[in-house]
Amino acid sequence: MSYYNSKVLNSNFEKVEVQVRESLHKVGFGILTEIDIQQKLNEKLAVEFHKYKILGACNPKFA
Repeated sequence: MSYYNSKVLNSNFEKVEVQVRESLHKVGFGILTEIDIQQKLNEKLAVEFHKYKILGACNPKFA
């Protein structure tokens, strides 16, 4: 069973993030965790990195 999905989009990062959140919400998912990798790498290691976020989503009906 695969738990990984990806899709490459030609769009603005912030716009896509809003679309993903809205799409998840429409099908009953909520965001439980959010990790801003760009921020964490800069904060912890002073490393510049591209925009990258991990959203931990859950649908209580499936939990």
